Amino acid sequence: MILPIYIYGHPVLRKVSEDITPDYPNLKELIDDMYETLAASEGIGLAAPQIGKNIRVVIIDLDVISEDLPEYKGFKKVFINPHIIEIDENSEKKSMEEGCLSLPGIHEKVVRATRIHVKYMDEDFNEHDEWIEGYLSRVMQHEFDHLDAKMFIDHISPLRKQLIKSKLKALLQGRYRCSYRTKCVKK
Repeated sequence: MILPIYIYGHPVLRKVSEDITPDYPNLKELIDDMYETLAASEGIGLAAPQIGKNIRVVIIDLDVISEDLPEYKGFKKVFINPHIIEIDENSEKKSMEEGCLSLPGIHEKVVRATRIHVKYMDEDFNEHDEWIEGYLSRVMQHEFDHLDAKMFIDHISPLRKQLIKSKLKALLQGRYRCSYRTKCVKK
C-alpha cells in the first residue's frame, strides 16, 4: 500500500524515534509498504517518520541510481534501529546537493563526512557493525537524521535558510506540488 509522505512542518518529523523489537506489529507489511511508497515517490531512501511513525526504521534503494553509480546495482536494504556511532573526522567532507521527499521542491548543498561507523539490524534482526563510505554514507546520514528529528535543511547556513524561507512557508501552508501522496499540517 502506498502511504502518504509527511511534509515539512508536521510534528512527527521533529520527534526523536524509538528503537523497536522483533515483535513490532506488522513490521514486514510496514517495510513492504515503505518500499512501495518509495518507488511511487521516486526516492532513494525513506525513514519511518516520513510516513508518520516515530520508530527507527529506514529503507534505502540505490538500485534506481545504479546506471550512474554501478556499484549500487541491486542495493536495497532495510535498517532497523540504526545509529551512527562515529563520524570519521579524518575523512573527506563533501558538499553535495540533497533533496528530500518531505521537502518537495527544495534542494540545497549539504556538507557531510564521507565515512561513518554505523550499527543497525537487518529485517531479520541480525546485528551489523560497519564502516560505510562514499555516497551510501551520505544517504544513511540523511535518512538516519530523520530518526533523530533532523532534516537536511538543519545542516545549511543561516543565510541559505533565509533564502529558502518563502519555500518553507509555502510547505507549511500546503502550497506545493509533487507527484506522490502527501500529508501536511494544513490539510
